[in-house]
Amino acid sequence: MKTKNNILTLLFVLISASFFGQDRHFEEKRDKIKSLKIAFITTELELKPDEASRFWPIYNAHEFSLFELKKQKMKFFFKHKESNNFSELSDKEASLLLSKMESNEEEMFKLQKKLISDLKGVISPIKILKLLKSEDDFNKKLLQQFRNKKR
Repeated sequence: MKTKNNILTLLFVLISASFFGQDRHFEEKRDKIKSLKIAFITTELELKPDEASRFWPIYNAHEFSLFELKKQKMKFFFKHKESNNFSELSDKEASLLLSKMESNEEEMFKLQKKLISDLKGVISPIKILKLLKSEDDFNKKLLQQFRNKKR
């Protein structure tokens, strides 16, 4: 779970950094990634039409909440990273920063638990497990493509 969050955070940072200052371009890329992810998950889960009609609103709401939470995390991180030297922080400031980071991680965990809970009545437990694996597989593929493109 922690590795998955780290990969997602890394992916978000890489995408954010590569498109910083290019809002429209960023939006287009994000929409394209979202479309690819939807197609990938739909294929992997083999969703039936009735399942898909109930699954996607729940999943999209989860993704939106997760994106907003990660955006907050990145804003906070970049705000405090400007000093580039954490030894310049006071113990009180460092404790506050750690507390906010822990809180953010807890919120992401709660969102994941809520998603699983909300999906239990919509798709089978096996498909929920496939979803978690599919998300991880998609992120790995995306990261690999990003690395290949950089070379």
